[in-house]
Amino acid sequence: MGIRIDKWLWAARFFKTRGLACDAVSGGKVKLNGAASKPAREIRVGDRLTIHNGDNRWEISVLALSDQRGPASTARLLYAESAESIAAREAAQMLRKFSAEPAANRHGRPTKRERRQLDDLG
Repeated sequence: MGIRIDKWLWAARFFKTRGLACDAVSGGKVKLNGAASKPAREIRVGDRLTIHNGDNRWEISVLALSDQRGPASTARLLYAESAESIAAREAAQMLRKFSAEPAANRHGRPTKRERRQLDDLG
């Protein structure tokens, strides 16, 4: 007996709504045991998931099944994240933290000269 992958991703709090989880699975952002799947595909305890959500990437194994969304502390008990995945996410977070935002110095609309330079680039 399994549970739909989109429902489990929503209950495990990887996505804010079930619709977003469904779109992510359909769009290939979630891999089940290394292969793409459909939102209605059932997952079981022991399955491995690779989840891409924005800049974050998780590699997890399913420890328990739930179709009800609860508090984050309960949702955390549904899966176990691999050590490599944790290290990679923390490294990416540090890079984002210390990298400069390209538009940080920009204020307001571009000038006529800057617009021409942008048009020349594109």
